[in-house]
Amino acid sequence: MRSTQQFSITLPHEMADMVRTKVESGEYSSESEVIRDGLRALEKHDRALEAWLREDVAAAYDAMKVDPSRARSAAQVRASLAAAHKSALRAG
Repeated sequence: MRSTQQFSITLPHEMADMVRTKVESGEYSSESEVIRDGLRALEKHDRALEAWLREDVAAAYDAMKVDPSRARSAAQVRASLAAAHKSALRAG
């Protein structure tokens, strides 16, 4: 039994050019290898996102349920971000 499955895909010209460039540069030996590496990167990203949601976001949500006074309004968050941005511009 084969351990691979063949697909036929259609890519926008920019992506197809990127795949060809990766192969032509010698970075990858085939178009399939480029696609497999891209899918591995997507899988890694998905795992990291899932871990962040499970560990950080869920924990923050649980903490907010226990102590709702920790909540900040959208206006407070915007003001805080604007102040941090202004400070970063002055420092930079």
